[in-house]
Amino acid sequence: QVQLVESGGGLAQAGGSLRLACVDSGRAFSRYSVGWIRQAPGKEREFVAAITWYGGSTYSDSVKGRFTISRDNAENTVYLQMNDLTPEDTAIYYCAVTQSNYYLESVSGYEYWGQGTQVTVSS
Repeated sequence: QVQLVESGGGLAQAGGSLRLACVDSGRAFSRYSVGWIRQAPGKEREFVAAITWYGGSTYSDSVKGRFTISRDNAENTVYLQMNDLTPEDTAIYYCAVTQSNYYLESVSGYEYWGQGTQVTVSS
């Protein structure tokens, strides 16, 4: 029933900001934890941030202090506010969900995925 659509990607300069959004058109968001996972060219998918269905959050070390994940259950939307961007943040960013509240940094644990949105950060 989960159908995820990401938006908000684009081009930013180093030090700039972007805000990504993930909308669940299937209207089953509230019973899932939601993660953001990115994939840079030629690399494996990498966990970025996640928020549980009860509101707890976790971040990878590489984005901690710069990115903030939040959710608005009334809008069936999860956001990723990305500040102080660097070229190392360039990747396709995917929204994904899991029914688990544990092991959220494990990419393989996510059950449903969106199509991804491209983020490009220039020097």
